[in-house]
Formats: sequence, C-alpha cells, structure tokens
Amino acid sequence: MIHEPFVIGNSLVHRTDPRLRLVFATAYSFAVALSNQFPTLIAALVISFLLIGLARLNLREVAGRLAIVNGLILFLWVALPLTFEGEPLFTVGPLTVTRPGVVLSAKITLKSNAILLAFIALIATSSLATLGHAMNRLHIPEKIVHLLLLTYRYVFVIEQEYLRLLRAAKIRCFRPKTDMHTYRTYAYFIGMLFVRASARADRVHQAMLCRGFKGKFYCLSEFSFTRTDFLWAAVMTGTIIGLEILEWIKIT
Repeated sequence: MIHEPFVIGNSLVHRTDPRLRLVFATAYSFAVALSNQFPTLIAALVISFLLIGLARLNLREVAGRLAIVNGLILFLWVALPLTFEGEPLFTVGPLTVTRPGVVLSAKITLKSNAILLAFIALIATSSLATLGHAMNRLHIPEKIVHLLLLTYRYVFVIEQEYLRLLRAAKIRCFRPKTDMHTYRTYAYFIGMLFVRASARADRVHQAMLCRGFKGKFYCLSEFSFTRTDFLWAAVMTGTIIGLEILEWIKIT
C-alpha cells in the first residue's frame, strides 16, 4: 500500500476538517505560486514551517521529502544562472553567472519549498481515502474522485505485477545492459503491464457491478464543522490575505 507516514496524529491540523485543509492548501499554493517578491516568499516559507510545527510531524520524514524536491531544484541552480540572459554577476572562466538567473532560481526554490511544506502539513495529514471523500463533499467531479480512489486502491497491484515480471526475467538470467535486448525486454515489461492492468480493470469493474455498484462511493465518516474549524478558516484566510497585501505593497 501507499506509505502515509503523516496521517497518524492528534494535532490541531489533524483534527481540522479535511475539506477546509484541501481548500486552503489549494488557495495558499496559488497565492504563493503567483507571488514574485522575496519578502512575500520568505514569509510564506516561514508560515509553511509553522504549519509543519502545528501538525507535529516527524521532521526526519519531512526532510526526506524536501531532499527529493531540492535535489531536482539543484539542477535549476546549475542551469538557469548560466543560461538566463541578463546582467552578469560574476564570471568563472568561460562561464558567466547572471543576476536574473540567480534571482529566478532563488524564487523557484522558495516557492517550491513553501508549497511542498504546506501540502505536507495540510494534505498529507489525511489519508488518500479521506481526501477523496472530502473532494466529493466539495463537489469535485465524481469521475476525478473515483479515479483517485481506485488508483490508490490498485496502484500497488500494478507494482506487484511489475515485480513478478521482473523476477521471471531474472530467473531467465536477464541482466540489464545498454543494448537492444535490454530495451526490447523493458518494452515488453511496459506492454505486459498495460495488458494486465487492462484485464485487472475489467475484472474489478465486473466485480463491482456484481456487488451493486452504481457509480458512487459511500463514506462512513461524516464531516462537520466545529468552532475550531471556523477559527482555523479565519486564521488561514487572514494569512492568505496578508501575503497578498505584502505582495501588493512591495509592487507599489
């Protein structure tokens, strides 16, 4: 199954209605992504760390997620300052590092980390099943909700099929190399995964119809707003508005 290390907890964030967390995570992410001033982005990063603190998450697990994303961002720090046109910052041999490239890389880094931390605190603290039902309560199209829930349920089955194919290849002394035989073998892997996934999807659909499935998943948990939820909504609304005001002040 999908590893969900942040779901278990009893913090203020965990007790907040999942619908509110989903709405404000989306709104907050848009606000940060559309911001362009360093004071706003630094404030957003601080707020995201505060959300992590409120959620009382395992910092080692959080750092692991950040390391993956920042590993990709590191390539931007290598490429953008050298390829982005603008005022030269300094020169190292034949390479010229430009100020606009460094500024853009810094903004991307701040935005990415702020949004990722907010999503970890607000979204990853709910299971995918709970998230799907929260989306349904927010009137997200049911086809998208069904796709999310079924993907969550059966993605590990596809992984097991892949591992089974890989074991069968290794038993037949398959050793990956940079040759046509290896490329052809992996192409067969992908093709067989599609075939088996399609066959499994048809069997699952037939089984669901036999059990009376009529296009709707029912949730046994009822969502309800509490006084704490309204206070949380007010704080998050004020936070997002504050970021927008800070952005507007710096622009003007």
